Amino acid sequence: MRMNSAPSEPFTPASLVRIEAAALAALATRLDGPMQLAFLRAVDLVVACGAARGRILLTGMGKSGIIAQKIAATLTSTGTPAHFLHPAEAVHGDLGALIPGDLVIALSASGETEEILRLLPALKRKGDALISFTCNPQSTLAATSDVALDCSVKREACGLNLAPTASTTTMLALGDALAIAVSVRKGFRAEDFAELHPGGKLGRQLARVRDLMHSGDAVPVVSPDAAMIDVIYEMSRKKLGMTTVQQDGRLLGVLSDGDLRRLLEQFRGSALEHTAREAMNAHPVTLAADELAARALATLEERRITFLVITDAERRVEGILHLHDLWGLEMI
Repeated sequence: MRMNSAPSEPFTPASLVRIEAAALAALATRLDGPMQLAFLRAVDLVVACGAARGRILLTGMGKSGIIAQKIAATLTSTGTPAHFLHPAEAVHGDLGALIPGDLVIALSASGETEEILRLLPALKRKGDALISFTCNPQSTLAATSDVALDCSVKREACGLNLAPTASTTTMLALGDALAIAVSVRKGFRAEDFAELHPGGKLGRQLARVRDLMHSGDAVPVVSPDAAMIDVIYEMSRKKLGMTTVQQDGRLLGVLSDGDLRRLLEQFRGSALEHTAREAMNAHPVTLAADELAARALATLEERRITFLVITDAERRVEGILHLHDLWGLEMI
């Protein structure tokens, strides 16, 4: 529970961070020990609610309400749809958003927040279960909850020990832990995450290769018997610094700018007399179109190459992914 004793050390930014770090360390200790079973029970309730097509509603006043909104967003983005219910608005009609089968997660540092307590009879009557995050395990809210999770802190990081700081930090961390534990239990995958995050750099990291690759007429292609002058023309025309060598749509090999330079160095004046088959790399690196862009980037960096040939299981060419297509991408 929060205490209102005077600060034990003069306030500095570093002291604030140390107080919050100590509060998180204490929370971790509780999660490893006395609170572990309660936390697992909370995970069970959230997973069961989703499986039964119930909804997760989070509520809280003031700073706790802001943390509740963030936890709702984290749950939603990791595969568990959740919504924020403002407790003051709930008593003026918004409580209609709660229906049988829903689960409520209520946040209150004191566990005695008036607006939350006024909701308790209706929450218990209409909802499926009530989980609370509170810094006071002996509070009314904790006693009423099906699962009460302890967010106690020795003191707030505020120099006056008044402003919600360490307590909201522990609530946020506990909410993150709950959301991620639920997503792991549900088998939430990177592919699922990608579908929920189509925009921005994150969406680009999680895009499919097929969404970024050059395909159709943009793919450079020559036959195995093509003369080197035709190979150079195709590479110049498609502007990818390479060309595939295909027969009946299947990949035989590739020729890159680097392959041409090596051919010229080795054969000098007779280089142009060779065919694509004679000069090609018959073992290019390939990737499936359904792979994530982040996987493609990792492959390019690991192999120190600039392009990947995208093929199906029968080695039919579907596209080309160039390193330039992934510029601005950072590894997850």
